[in-house]
Amino acid sequence: MRHLPPRPDRRLLVATRSRHKLGELRALLHLPDVELLDLDDVGIAHEVDETARTFRGNAILKARTYAALAGLPTLADDSGLEVDALGGGPGVRTKRYAGENATDAENNAKLLDELDGLPPARRGARYVCVLAYLDPAGAPGSPRPWVVTRSGTLRGRIADGLRGAGGFGYDPLFEPLPEPPGGRTVGQMSADEKNAISHRSRATRAMARHLRTCGW
Repeated sequence: MRHLPPRPDRRLLVATRSRHKLGELRALLHLPDVELLDLDDVGIAHEVDETARTFRGNAILKARTYAALAGLPTLADDSGLEVDALGGGPGVRTKRYAGENATDAENNAKLLDELDGLPPARRGARYVCVLAYLDPAGAPGSPRPWVVTRSGTLRGRIADGLRGAGGFGYDPLFEPLPEPPGGRTVGQMSADEKNAISHRSRATRAMARHLRTCGW
């Protein structure tokens, strides 16, 4: 695999306003000489209208938009929860499941209500993360900017109640597949344990391998 020489400008925009997500990606990417910036760091107030029907489509939308606004290589993600009994929902509406400005608590309460009474065998679910990388300068020999995506999943099931205060989103409800029904949720795991198995860690490790070939 061919590697490009190190980049003179070691700044990479991460298309998020979440310091939690930025810190998680910083730990997972293992790019110690790269300055990771979030949207607030570069003064971008614009919010992308996530109109795509897939996580991949929304990740690409965000990468294209923010790379154009910042003029910087940009890493964007879209991630969420797909529940078998809900036909893959909430899917791309994961953050807005209980309403446009829903809190984690409201989303979790709605999910528990929707699955009320279902046995563990019918509570299967998976976390999905898609990362999209766009360099607005384009690839060597390419006439236009290009997008690379990498994805990761974590299979599991939805618990019958909240357990644990770690993580965020649906973590206190998500039991990874190796856990038995009633076992630990992601919300009960340490950050290191979560990072070893999470959908975002799997996507990020794959993306990190690509970024290193690009000179990061």
